[in-house]
Amino acid sequence: MTLRKHIPNFITMLNLFSGSMAVYYAFNGNFTVSFFAILIAGLFDFLDGLAARALKAYSPMGKELDSLADVISFGLAPGVIVFSLFEQSQLSEWLKFAGFIIPVFSALRLAKFNIDENQSSSFIGLPTPANAIFWAGMGHSFSGWLIETPWVVLILTLLLSGLLVSKLPMFSLKFKNLRWADNKIQYIFLGGCIALISIFGLSAFAPIIGWYILTSAGIYPFLK
Repeated sequence: MTLRKHIPNFITMLNLFSGSMAVYYAFNGNFTVSFFAILIAGLFDFLDGLAARALKAYSPMGKELDSLADVISFGLAPGVIVFSLFEQSQLSEWLKFAGFIIPVFSALRLAKFNIDENQSSSFIGLPTPANAIFWAGMGHSFSGWLIETPWVVLILTLLLSGLLVSKLPMFSLKFKNLRWADNKIQYIFLGGCIALISIFGLSAFAPIIGWYILTSAGIYPFLK
């Protein structure tokens, strides 16, 4: 029984390990490996919650550990991706550190999430894994263009950091059941994801997060 209790925490630590790898490779400008490391961290982040529910192994330590891991995997890692993009661009020296706005706002987002009991089945503000996947996808697929247009990166950094702590209602991918009536927004979103992946392949991850934001802002409030 004691061993079962620690399985979700072990999975969370795998999330942290993957996120740490993403940070290392992002600092070295290897956006492809960083991209896959963040995706793997996201998978572990999903699995630790799944394991906790399946094993009924909830604990205050697990909740804190999850947030600490997420700050690295979904806060610092995308921040370093943006910093590295700025490092390779012609942006002025002091503005390059704007990438670290991302971990600051990610930490604030996670702290707010931990004390808000209204975010069990949906979110208020952009979830940190979604923001991290956006930047991982941008670095993997569009780094050349972003290095040439650092002001686009700066604007997106400020915009998405604002969304992290915004009051925009955003849906969760948790399904209540398989009925259309209870999961319309999830099915609409997944249909769009399939279309984007079929068109863009691995370059679809950043557009998918854009699609998630658009469906949350434009459709979700009317389907709640």
